Amino acid sequence: MVEREGVRLVCRDWGGDGPALVLLHGVAGHVGEWDALAGPLSSAYRVVAVDQRGHGAGDRFPSDVSRDAFVEDVVAVADQLGLEGVVLVGQSLGGHTAILAAARHPGLVRALVAVEADVSGPDPEWPDHIRRWLDSWPAPFPSLDAAVQFFGGGAIGMGWAGGLEERGGQWWPRFDRDVMVQCVADAARHSFAHEWERITCPTLLILAQSSFISPARVDELMRRRVPTVSVSIRGTRHDLHLEQPDIVYDLISPFLAGLSA
Repeated sequence: MVEREGVRLVCRDWGGDGPALVLLHGVAGHVGEWDALAGPLSSAYRVVAVDQRGHGAGDRFPSDVSRDAFVEDVVAVADQLGLEGVVLVGQSLGGHTAILAAARHPGLVRALVAVEADVSGPDPEWPDHIRRWLDSWPAPFPSLDAAVQFFGGGAIGMGWAGGLEERGGQWWPRFDRDVMVQCVADAARHSFAHEWERITCPTLLILAQSSFISPARVDELMRRRVPTVSVSIRGTRHDLHLEQPDIVYDLISPFLAGLSA
């Protein structure tokens, strides 16, 4: 567990004696999303997944859910767990956090892997999108299997359902809907695009075939920061880290090996 300014963050530490990797989930997500990827990575790296503020097993109602707060939580995790030269791996909103952390703390972040993440904007429709999405959940779910099926079945359904908790024979989200909406409010109001060019570390951008990031935007990202490697995984959607963890591992592993070389 890590605590910063009275907010409790719960981490899943996979151990390992190698360089440090910190894994950051997206909005309404949880540390368990990374299990299939963290296991193989922990054979060569110190892997830590974080339930970010307002999510998972951490404090559900933090007073501050600004982008700054999420970034400084990453710094606190590294400091309190004794992690140096960190590789940040983040998906969606977690990738947004990872990009900002890499831009603002170059002495801490050794490399960056952004999975389906961008810092363009502002996007005023984002909060309403999150609100409608969460309102569509028929929570509480009568069973874990019902939740798995609602979230699409297979690895994606199991990944999302793994973030629920059982209470009274029913399965509930481990977060507050309004807090989740507030988590994206900062990015909805402000553009953080300028932070992309501040990144000095090696960067891998992993995209889904059905990505929310347009090809034109990817071209712009590559043009504005040449030392970035971009890869798209065929047949995937936004939650590609759940759909194809083996392929994501096969992309991250040589990228990390190249850092040592």
